[in-house]
Order: sequence, then structure tokens, then C-alpha cells
Amino acid sequence: MIIKINGKNETIDKVTNILELIKDKGLSYEKIVVEHNFSFLPKEKWQNIILQESDNLEILSFVGGG
Repeated sequence: MIIKINGKNETIDKVTNILELIKDKGLSYEKIVVEHNFSFLPKEKWQNIILQESDNLEILSFVGGG
């Protein structure tokens, strides 16, 4: 299945939810927000959203600095 993540097409080999995808990518879910098909999702819903062909994800991380 092909989905778009941060503007780039990526192939996902298995059906997964957003939370599993975040873990598979090694991202720290405490420090990111996810937009799924142009709607921001609260972290509580990541487990319930099963990714589908042609979904669009934007994964944004918070970076501190001065």
C-alpha cells in the first residue's frame, strides 16, 4: 500500500494504524503531532485510525532551541 508521509510516497507492507507506524519509524510520540488527511488527530485516536491506500500524513515534531 502506498501512502504519502510529509509529501513523499512511502510503501507500507502491512496494514497498520498510525500509532504502530510511529513506533515502527522510531519516533517519540510524546514530541510529535500528526495530521491525517488534512485533519489533526489527538494522540488518543492514533490507535483507532487504520491506514488506507493513498492516505496523507504529516508528522511534525517539536524542536526546542534558542
